[in-house]
Amino acid sequence: MKPTVSVVIPFYNCPYVDQAVQSALNQTYRSLEVIVVDDGSTSHAERLAPYRPRIHYLGKANGGTASALNHGIRHASGEYIAWLSSDDIFYPKKISRQVAFMQRQNAAISHTNFHCIDSAGHVTRSNAVPADMLRSSADFYRCFLHANPVNGCTVMIRRDLFAAIGLFDESLPYTHDLDFWFRVIQTGTHFPFLNEPLTGYRWHEGMGTLRHHEQIQPEIASTRNRYRERVTRILSLMNI
Repeated sequence: MKPTVSVVIPFYNCPYVDQAVQSALNQTYRSLEVIVVDDGSTSHAERLAPYRPRIHYLGKANGGTASALNHGIRHASGEYIAWLSSDDIFYPKKISRQVAFMQRQNAAISHTNFHCIDSAGHVTRSNAVPADMLRSSADFYRCFLHANPVNGCTVMIRRDLFAAIGLFDESLPYTHDLDFWFRVIQTGTHFPFLNEPLTGYRWHEGMGTLRHHEQIQPEIASTRNRYRERVTRILSLMNI
Protein backbone atom coordinates (compact mmCIF):
# COMPACT_ATOMS: atom_id res chain seq x y z
CA MET A 1 0.00 0.00 0.00
CA LYS A 2 1.41 3.38 -1.00
CA PRO A 3 2.04 5.92 1.78
CA THR A 4 -0.26 8.92 1.95
CA VAL A 5 1.26 12.28 1.00
CA SER A 6 -0.18 15.53 2.36
CA VAL A 7 0.31 18.58 0.14
CA VAL A 8 0.16 21.73 2.26
CA ILE A 9 -0.60 24.97 0.37
CA PRO A 10 -0.31 28.17 2.44
CA PHE A 11 -2.51 30.85 0.90
CA TYR A 12 -2.63 34.62 1.42
CA ASN A 13 -4.29 36.87 -1.16
CA CYS A 14 -2.73 35.01 -4.08
CA PRO A 15 -4.39 35.16 -7.53
CA TYR A 16 -2.64 31.95 -8.62
CA VAL A 17 -3.95 29.72 -5.81
CA ASP A 18 -6.42 27.89 -8.04
CA GLN A 19 -3.59 26.87 -10.39
CA ALA A 20 -1.58 25.56 -7.45
CA VAL A 21 -4.52 23.53 -6.15
CA GLN A 22 -5.33 22.16 -9.62
CA SER A 23 -1.71 21.04 -10.06
CA ALA A 24 -1.86 19.18 -6.75
CA LEU A 25 -5.13 17.49 -7.71
CA ASN A 26 -3.65 16.55 -11.11
CA GLN A 27 -1.00 14.31 -9.56
CA THR A 28 -0.67 10.81 -10.95
CA TYR A 29 -0.10 9.66 -7.35
CA ARG A 30 -3.49 8.89 -5.83
CA SER A 31 -2.82 8.37 -2.11
CA LEU A 32 -2.94 12.10 -1.57
CA GLU A 33 -4.61 14.78 0.51
CA VAL A 34 -4.52 18.46 -0.37
CA ILE A 35 -4.63 20.94 2.51
CA VAL A 36 -5.08 24.64 1.79
CA VAL A 37 -4.34 26.91 4.74
CA ASP A 38 -5.98 30.32 4.31
CA ASP A 39 -3.73 32.64 6.34
CA GLY A 40 -6.33 35.36 6.84
CA SER A 41 -6.83 36.23 3.16
CA THR A 42 -9.01 39.17 2.18
CA SER A 43 -8.97 38.49 -1.57
CA HIS A 44 -8.98 35.64 -4.10
CA ALA A 45 -10.47 33.07 -1.70
CA GLU A 46 -13.40 32.72 -4.11
CA ARG A 47 -11.02 30.99 -6.53
CA LEU A 48 -11.05 27.99 -4.21
CA ALA A 49 -14.83 27.50 -4.30
CA PRO A 50 -14.82 24.86 -7.11
CA TYR A 51 -12.20 22.83 -5.25
CA ARG A 52 -13.67 22.84 -1.75
CA PRO A 53 -15.23 19.33 -2.05
CA ARG A 54 -11.81 17.87 -2.97
CA ILE A 55 -9.53 19.66 -0.50
CA HIS A 56 -9.19 20.24 3.22
CA TYR A 57 -9.66 23.97 3.71
CA LEU A 58 -8.30 25.42 6.94
CA GLY A 59 -8.72 29.05 7.93
CA LYS A 60 -6.67 30.98 10.47
CA ALA A 61 -5.70 34.51 11.46
CA ASN A 62 -2.84 35.96 9.47
CA GLY A 63 0.48 34.84 10.92
CA GLY A 64 2.85 34.32 8.02
CA THR A 65 3.95 31.41 5.88
CA ALA A 66 5.66 29.46 8.65
CA SER A 67 2.56 29.56 10.85
CA ALA A 68 0.36 28.48 7.91
CA LEU A 69 2.70 25.61 7.06
CA ASN A 70 2.79 24.46 10.67
CA HIS A 71 -1.00 24.66 10.94
CA GLY A 72 -1.34 22.47 7.86
CA ILE A 73 1.31 20.00 9.03
CA ARG A 74 -0.42 19.60 12.41
CA HIS A 75 -3.66 18.68 10.61
CA ALA A 76 -2.03 16.45 7.98
CA SER A 77 -2.55 12.70 8.04
CA GLY A 78 0.12 11.78 5.48
CA GLU A 79 3.34 9.92 6.16
CA TYR A 80 5.01 12.44 3.84
CA ILE A 81 4.49 16.21 3.66
CA ALA A 82 5.01 18.30 0.52
CA TRP A 83 4.91 22.11 0.58
CA LEU A 84 3.45 23.96 -2.40
CA SER A 85 3.36 27.76 -2.46
CA SER A 86 0.09 29.16 -3.73
CA ASP A 87 1.76 30.81 -6.74
CA ASP A 88 3.74 27.72 -7.83
CA ILE A 89 2.72 24.46 -9.49
CA PHE A 90 3.60 20.79 -9.24
CA TYR A 91 4.07 18.86 -12.46
CA PRO A 92 1.86 15.74 -12.66
CA LYS A 93 4.48 13.16 -11.68
CA LYS A 94 6.06 15.23 -8.90
CA ILE A 95 4.70 13.23 -5.98
CA SER A 96 5.06 9.76 -7.51
CA ARG A 97 8.65 10.37 -8.64
CA GLN A 98 9.72 11.86 -5.32
CA VAL A 99 8.09 9.24 -3.11
CA ALA A 100 9.80 6.49 -5.11
CA PHE A 101 13.12 8.36 -4.87
CA MET A 102 12.83 8.77 -1.11
CA GLN A 103 11.98 5.15 -0.60
CA ARG A 104 15.00 4.08 -2.66
CA GLN A 105 17.20 6.46 -0.69
CA ASN A 106 15.58 5.65 2.66
CA ALA A 107 15.45 9.43 3.08
CA ALA A 108 13.51 11.48 5.62
CA ILE A 109 13.73 14.57 3.40
CA SER A 110 14.63 15.32 -0.22
CA HIS A 111 14.55 18.13 -2.75
CA THR A 112 14.40 18.25 -6.56
CA ASN A 113 15.24 20.45 -9.49
CA PHE A 114 12.65 22.88 -10.85
CA HIS A 115 11.77 25.19 -13.71
CA CYS A 116 11.24 28.93 -13.33
CA ILE A 117 7.97 30.05 -14.90
CA ASP A 118 6.42 33.45 -15.56
CA SER A 119 3.00 34.83 -14.65
CA ALA A 120 1.45 32.99 -17.61
CA GLY A 121 3.09 29.69 -16.68
CA HIS A 122 5.67 29.70 -19.46
CA VAL A 123 9.08 28.24 -18.62
CA THR A 124 11.72 30.98 -18.47
CA ARG A 125 14.54 28.89 -17.04
CA SER A 126 14.91 25.12 -17.17
CA ASN A 127 16.55 23.01 -14.46
CA ALA A 128 17.27 26.03 -12.27
CA VAL A 129 19.62 24.13 -9.94
CA PRO A 130 22.95 23.34 -11.66
CA ALA A 131 23.53 19.67 -10.84
CA ASP A 132 27.29 20.14 -10.56
CA MET A 133 26.71 22.34 -7.51
CA LEU A 134 25.39 19.34 -5.61
CA ARG A 135 27.68 16.53 -6.70
CA SER A 136 28.47 15.53 -3.11
CA SER A 137 27.29 16.18 0.43
CA ALA A 138 30.26 18.49 0.90
CA ASP A 139 29.27 20.55 -2.16
CA PHE A 140 25.73 20.74 -0.83
CA TYR A 141 26.80 21.87 2.66
CA ARG A 142 29.24 24.40 1.22
CA CYS A 143 26.42 26.04 -0.76
CA PHE A 144 24.71 26.97 2.49
CA LEU A 145 27.61 29.23 3.46
CA HIS A 146 26.64 31.70 0.71
CA ALA A 147 23.26 30.66 -0.76
CA ASN A 148 20.14 28.58 -0.25
CA PRO A 149 20.39 25.62 -2.63
CA VAL A 150 16.96 24.23 -1.68
CA ASN A 151 13.68 25.53 -3.11
CA GLY A 152 11.03 24.88 -0.47
CA CYS A 153 8.37 23.83 -2.97
CA THR A 154 10.57 21.03 -4.25
CA VAL A 155 10.93 19.49 -0.79
CA MET A 156 9.20 16.41 0.56
CA ILE A 157 9.55 15.55 4.24
CA ARG A 158 8.66 12.44 6.17
CA ARG A 159 6.46 13.58 9.03
CA ASP A 160 8.57 11.82 11.68
CA LEU A 161 11.38 14.28 10.89
CA PHE A 162 9.23 17.10 12.29
CA ALA A 163 8.86 15.10 15.51
CA ALA A 164 12.66 14.86 15.68
CA ILE A 165 13.68 18.46 14.93
CA GLY A 166 10.51 20.53 15.28
CA LEU A 167 8.36 22.54 12.89
CA PHE A 168 9.19 25.75 11.01
CA ASP A 169 10.29 28.70 13.15
CA GLU A 170 7.35 31.13 13.14
CA SER A 171 9.53 34.00 14.40
CA LEU A 172 11.26 34.09 10.99
CA PRO A 173 9.01 35.74 8.38
CA TYR A 174 11.31 35.06 5.42
CA THR A 175 13.95 32.46 6.31
CA HIS A 176 11.91 29.79 8.10
CA ASP A 177 12.81 27.47 5.23
CA LEU A 178 16.56 28.19 5.33
CA ASP A 179 16.55 27.78 9.10
CA PHE A 180 14.84 24.41 8.76
CA TRP A 181 17.36 23.16 6.18
CA PHE A 182 20.20 24.19 8.52
CA ARG A 183 18.58 22.26 11.37
CA VAL A 184 18.28 19.22 9.11
CA ILE A 185 21.89 19.18 7.94
CA GLN A 186 23.38 19.84 11.38
CA THR A 187 21.76 16.61 12.61
CA GLY A 188 23.53 14.69 9.85
CA THR A 189 20.21 13.79 8.19
CA HIS A 190 20.63 12.64 4.59
CA PHE A 191 19.13 15.32 2.31
CA PRO A 192 19.37 13.88 -1.22
CA PHE A 193 18.74 15.76 -4.47
CA LEU A 194 16.56 14.35 -7.25
CA ASN A 195 17.80 16.03 -10.42
CA GLU A 196 14.43 16.21 -12.16
CA PRO A 197 12.40 19.41 -12.66
CA LEU A 198 9.14 18.51 -10.93
CA THR A 199 7.96 21.98 -9.85
CA GLY A 200 7.25 25.25 -11.61
CA TYR A 201 8.53 28.15 -9.51
CA ARG A 202 6.68 31.29 -10.54
CA TRP A 203 8.38 34.68 -10.81
CA HIS A 204 5.87 37.54 -10.89
CA GLU A 205 5.70 41.14 -9.79
CA GLY A 206 3.63 40.35 -6.69
CA MET A 207 5.91 37.65 -5.26
CA GLY A 208 7.20 38.18 -1.74
CA THR A 209 10.82 37.57 -2.76
CA LEU A 210 10.69 40.77 -4.82
CA ARG A 211 8.34 42.87 -2.67
CA HIS A 212 10.22 42.24 0.58
CA HIS A 213 13.77 42.10 -0.78
CA GLU A 214 15.15 44.75 1.58
CA GLN A 215 13.75 43.02 4.67
CA ILE A 216 14.76 39.55 3.51
CA GLN A 217 18.48 40.21 3.05
CA PRO A 218 19.37 41.02 6.70
CA GLU A 219 17.28 38.07 7.92
CA ILE A 220 19.16 35.75 5.54
CA ALA A 221 22.49 37.08 6.83
CA SER A 222 21.42 36.63 10.44
CA THR A 223 20.14 33.09 9.89
CA ARG A 224 23.24 32.07 7.95
CA ASN A 225 25.56 33.54 10.59
CA ARG A 226 23.74 31.63 13.32
CA TYR A 227 24.61 28.31 11.68
CA ARG A 228 27.85 29.16 9.85
CA GLU A 229 30.17 27.80 12.53
CA ARG A 230 28.30 24.52 12.75
CA VAL A 231 28.29 23.99 8.99
CA THR A 232 31.99 24.87 8.82
CA ARG A 233 32.65 22.31 11.55
CA ILE A 234 30.76 19.64 9.57
CA LEU A 235 32.90 20.42 6.51
CA SER A 236 36.11 20.22 8.52
CA LEU A 237 35.10 16.82 9.88
CA MET A 238 34.65 15.72 6.27
CA ASN A 239 38.26 16.86 5.66
CA ILE A 240 37.16 19.44 3.10
